[in-house]
Amino acid sequence: MTDKKKKTNEKSFGLNMDVNEAIERYSKVTKEEVQEAESNADIVYEGETQIALFRKKEIRQVFHEEEWYFSIVDAIEALTDTNRPRKYWSDLKKKLTEKEDFLELSEKIGQLPMESADGKSYMTDVVDTETLFRIVQSIPSKKAEPFKKWLARVGYERIQEIQNPEIAIKRAMLTYKAKGYEDDWVAARIQTIASRKELTSEWAKRGVTEGLEYALLTDAISLGTFNLRTKQHMDIKGLKKHHNLRDHMSPLELALTMLDETTAAELTRNLNTRGFKQSEQAAKAGGEVAGKTRKDIENRIGKPIVSKDNYLPESRQQKLKKKSKT
Repeated sequence: MTDKKKKTNEKSFGLNMDVNEAIERYSKVTKEEVQEAESNADIVYEGETQIALFRKKEIRQVFHEEEWYFSIVDAIEALTDTNRPRKYWSDLKKKLTEKEDFLELSEKIGQLPMESADGKSYMTDVVDTETLFRIVQSIPSKKAEPFKKWLARVGYERIQEIQNPEIAIKRAMLTYKAKGYEDDWVAARIQTIASRKELTSEWAKRGVTEGLEYALLTDAISLGTFNLRTKQHMDIKGLKKHHNLRDHMSPLELALTMLDETTAAELTRNLNTRGFKQSEQAAKAGGEVAGKTRKDIENRIGKPIVSKDNYLPESRQQKLKKKSKT
């Protein structure tokens, strides 16, 4: 590979080094680093729905439309120590209604599904970082200033990850290791983060609209690879909407996902696609390549690659128990 081509490859991954080099570098995370990550109260966990900690209080957050949204009720509980945070928020909304600028503020309050303590998903009042700052200013609490600093840090970490994806890779590596995932799984998962970034970067350059069109192209790839749409794949694994499918794939499923997206990205470049329709052809072709590989592997191992196995907390505990008995 020429130096010029290598630099192009590295740039496409959004890294300052080749992706394999980055993965090898960060796969050597020490046990001490993992323990430090676990005890760090300000760590922002990777994932579609995440838990952030403010002074040991859990605050649910969800990444939606390129921005973090926080559970208002969780933030109020962390700030006030009330045992009735929903009632507190209801009363606060009534007080804020009397202010002239509340209408503008209320338009920024949305609802997104979040998992509750009972394991079920409920629509929850959420706001972005800026709006949460404004709500916090209305809450009389000694913790208000520390909370605003914590909130600013969470936002800053996200900006860091956008500007330097190596930080995001290391943060993801630490998080997955802290959660108990094995090294081979973590390496495969990080590969899919890189392949996804490469592919979506190509889509963005070619006028594909983020959101629905990204989802449709992802479905087309999945259909070719696993003969399943994303929703069907999640159903087999017993996952809900807020779960991230890739966090529950086996190393083989992840390897095939990396193959289909890397192939689709390469075909997108080679065909110099423009817009959704042309990109869809490259996506389907990438899925077909990985699908043939899947069938070959299944013929050799004598069983399907896709299974109902997942990495939900209860499943992980069962796996650890089985492993300890052997």
